[in-house]
Amino acid sequence: MPEVEVSKDLIFEEGDLPYEEEILRHPYQVKCWMRYLEHKSAAAKAVVNLIYERALKELPGSYKLWYNYLKLRRKQVRGKCVTDPAYEEVNNAFERALVFLHKMPRIWLDYCQFLVDQCRITRARRTFDRALRALPLTQHNRIWPLYLRFIRSYSLPETAIRVYRRYLKLRPEDTEGYINYLISIGRLDEAAIKIAEIVNNDKFVSKEGKSKHQLWQELCLLISKNPDKITSLQVEPIIRGGLQRFTDMIGQLWCSLADYYIRAGHFEKARDIYEEAIQTVTTVRDFGQVFDAYAQFEESMIGAKMETTAEMGPSEEDDLDLELRLARFEELMDRRPFLLSSVLLRQNPHNVHEWLKRVKLFEGKPREIINTYTEAVQTVDIEQAVGKPHTLWVNFARFYEENRQLPEARTIFDKATKVQFRHVDDLATVWCEYAEMELRHENYDRALQLMQRATAMPAKRAAYHDKSEPVQNRLYKSLKVWSMYADLEESLGTFESTKAVYNRIIDLKIATPQIIINYGLFLEEHNYFEEAFKAYERGVALFKWPHVYDIWNTYLTKFIKRYGGKKLERTRDLFEQALDGCPAKFTKPLFLLYAKLEEEHGLARHTMALYNRATKAVPAEEQFEMFSIYIKRAAEMFGITHTREIYEKAIEVLPDSGAREMCLRYAQLETKLGEIDRARAVYSHGSQMSDPRTCKSYWKAWQEFEVHHGNEDTFREMLRIKRSVQAQFNTQVNFMSAQMLAAATKEVQVSGESLDEMRLLEEQARKIAEEANRDKPKSKGMSFVKSDEASAEMEELAKISANPEEIALGSSGEESEGEEGGKGGVEEVALERQMVLEQQVIPSAVFGSIPEEKQGEVLGARERLAARKKTS
Repeated sequence: MPEVEVSKDLIFEEGDLPYEEEILRHPYQVKCWMRYLEHKSAAAKAVVNLIYERALKELPGSYKLWYNYLKLRRKQVRGKCVTDPAYEEVNNAFERALVFLHKMPRIWLDYCQFLVDQCRITRARRTFDRALRALPLTQHNRIWPLYLRFIRSYSLPETAIRVYRRYLKLRPEDTEGYINYLISIGRLDEAAIKIAEIVNNDKFVSKEGKSKHQLWQELCLLISKNPDKITSLQVEPIIRGGLQRFTDMIGQLWCSLADYYIRAGHFEKARDIYEEAIQTVTTVRDFGQVFDAYAQFEESMIGAKMETTAEMGPSEEDDLDLELRLARFEELMDRRPFLLSSVLLRQNPHNVHEWLKRVKLFEGKPREIINTYTEAVQTVDIEQAVGKPHTLWVNFARFYEENRQLPEARTIFDKATKVQFRHVDDLATVWCEYAEMELRHENYDRALQLMQRATAMPAKRAAYHDKSEPVQNRLYKSLKVWSMYADLEESLGTFESTKAVYNRIIDLKIATPQIIINYGLFLEEHNYFEEAFKAYERGVALFKWPHVYDIWNTYLTKFIKRYGGKKLERTRDLFEQALDGCPAKFTKPLFLLYAKLEEEHGLARHTMALYNRATKAVPAEEQFEMFSIYIKRAAEMFGITHTREIYEKAIEVLPDSGAREMCLRYAQLETKLGEIDRARAVYSHGSQMSDPRTCKSYWKAWQEFEVHHGNEDTFREMLRIKRSVQAQFNTQVNFMSAQMLAAATKEVQVSGESLDEMRLLEEQARKIAEEANRDKPKSKGMSFVKSDEASAEMEELAKISANPEEIALGSSGEESEGEEGGKGGVEEVALERQMVLEQQVIPSAVFGSIPEEKQGEVLGARERLAARKKTS
C-alpha cells in the first residue's frame, strides 16, 4: 500500500490526467508543459524536477524551460552547505543547459554567480573564460563586470592582473580602475607606467572626470613618493617633460623632482634641482613653493645632522659639516630678495621699476650696482618698457656723480642722448638732467653749451608729434628744454642772448602763456617797457580764450601801472580788445579793472557805463555781486538818489532770490530817505516773489516797517497781500480745493428722472445761499476765538488812535506760516472792530402779497411763480 502511494505521488494524480493527455497530444508545445508545471507548482521537488526533465527531454532548446528549471534548482539548494551533493547536481544541470544554450549570456551569468557563491575559484574562473569564448564580442560587456568583481574579491594579484590586461584590450577607457587596483595591491611600478601611458595619450578621456593636469599630479606624486618601488620609468625626463607642458604647475613639479631625489637619498642632486628651479621659475607663486621647500629641506638636513651628532657624539668633522650646513642655510635666506627680484625680471625684463628696486638691493656694493645698471640699459627694450626708461640712464649717471666720477657720468649722459626713446619728453629730461649736473658742479659754460646743443636745429626738421621720426629730430621743439635754456640765459647769459631765446621760442610757436608772461617780466626788469608790451601783444595774438586771460590780466595791470592816465585812449583800446570775445566767466575782473581806471583817470559817466555793461556781461551767478558794486560806486560818486534806477533795473533783471534781497535794500534806502510810500510799494512788489513759508525774513522786515511807519489800514493790507501770496504759492491747497469743489458738484447732481432742470437750478441756488450765509459776519451774540497772536496785534492796533503815526508793538512775533491759509479769515475778523448789528423792521410792502407765515421762508422759483399767478 505505501508503495502504491509513493508511486502515485511521483508519477501523477487524478487531477494530472488532463495535463498528461494534453502533453501526449502536444509534446512539443512549451505552453502545455508550463500549464502542467504551474499546476504542479505546490508538489514535491522531485515531482516538479521530473516534469522539468521530461519537458526538457522533449524540448532541449527551450530557454524558458531551462531558465525556470535552473532557477528552481538554485532555490532548492539555497541555505545548504556548499559541500552538499545537491550543488553538484545543479552544476551538472547548468552544464547540460549550456550544451544547448551556450549563446545565452543570462545562463552563463547565473552559472558563474552560482559558482562564485560556492567559492569554487578555479572552476569559476574557467567558467568565466568559457563564457567569454562562447559569447559574441558584443555581449562581453555583460560578463566582465561580474568577472572583475570576482577577481578583486580574492587576494590573487597575478591572476587579477592577467584578467585586467585582457579586459583593457576590450575597454581601454577603464584603465583608471586598473591603476587604482594596482596601487591597492602595491604594484606601483606598473601603475606608474599605466598613468604615464594615459597622460601621453591625447585621445584618452577620464571616466572619473580627471584632467590631464590632475593625472600629471598623481603621476608626479606617485613617482616622487616611491622612488624605490618604481624602476621602469625614468623619473627626471618625465617631470621635465611636464615642466614644458604644464606651465601652471611648474613649482609643484620642481618640488616633486627634488622630493624624488631626497627620498632616494641623493641630497646633493636634490639641492642642484632646487637651485635650478629658483633660477628658472618665472612667477612669484612658483618661486614661493620652491623656495619654501628648499628652506625646509635645508632645515631638515641641519636637524638630522644635529640629531646624529647628539647620538654618536660630537667630532671635529661633524662640527665642520654642521657649520657648513648652517652657513648654506643663512646664505640661502640672505639671497631671497635677490632671487625674488630675478624672478620678477624674468617675468618681464623690460620693467624699469623692478630694475631700480634691484639696484637698491645692492646698496653699498658699487660693483654690483654698476653691473645691474649696465645689464638694465642693455636689456630694457624702449618699445616694450614698463615705466620710464630714461630714469635708468639718469640714475646710472647720478650714481657716478655721487661717487665723484664726472667723466663717467658725462659718458653715460652722452650715450643716453643717442637712445631712441619713445617720447620727446624723455630725451628732454635727459638733457635737462645733464645740464643740472653741470650746474651742481658750477660748470656754467658747459651747461649753456649743452642747452645750445639740445636746442640746435636738426638737419631734418620734423613735427613734434610725428612719431615716424626719431626723437632727436623733434627735440628742438621741446618746451622743457627751451624753458631751461631760457632760465639759464636769464641767470648766466646776456640780455640779448636771453631775448633771442625767448624770441626763438615764440617763433617756433611752442610758447605757453607763462612763457610770454616771463618774457614780459624779464624785459620789464631791464626797463624795456615798450618791448615788454610788444611781447604781451605777441602772446595775445598767439592764444585764444581762455588761455589768453592771464596774459591780458598781466598786460593791462602792467600797462596801467606804467602809464596810469597818460595814455588813456590807448588803455581804453586795450580794454576793449580784451573784452571783445571774452567769455562771461572772465569778464568781471577785467570790467572792475577798467572801471577803476576810469574812476582814477577818466570820467564818472564812463565808469557808470562800464558798471552797467558789466551787469549784462557777467554770468548770472555773479550779477548780484556786480549790481552791489555798481550801486555802491554810484552812491559814492553821484549820491544815494542816483541808485534808484540801478535798484529798479537790478530787481527787473535778477532772479527771485537776488531780486528779493535788492527789494529789501531798496526799501531800506527809501525808508532812510523818508519815502514811506515808495518803500511800501517796493515791499509790495518784492512780496510777489517771496513765499511766506520760506522767506520769513522778508515778511518780518515788512512787518517791522509797518509797525514803525504804517497804520491799521496799511498793516491790514500787508496781511491781505501775505495771504494772497501764500495762496498763490500753495499749489497743493489749490489742488485740494479743486477736488473738494468737484466732489460738491457731484453731490448736487441728482437723477434726471426725479428732478427736472428747474429743480436742479433751485438746489444749486440754495447751496449758494447757504455758503453766502456762512460767509457773513456773525451777530452780536457770536464771536471768533482769537489766538494769542491776534490778541497781541489787536492790543497794539488799539493804540493807533492815540498815536496814528507809530504803532509800538511789544512782541508781535512771527505769524505761523504753516497755518496762514487757515487763519486768514480769523485774523481778518479779529482785526475788525466788534460791531453791534441791530435788526430793523422791514415794511410789509416789500413782501407784496406773500402770507406772513411764509415771509420768513425761502421760496423756490416754482412757488414764487404760482403765487404771482394767484395775485394776478
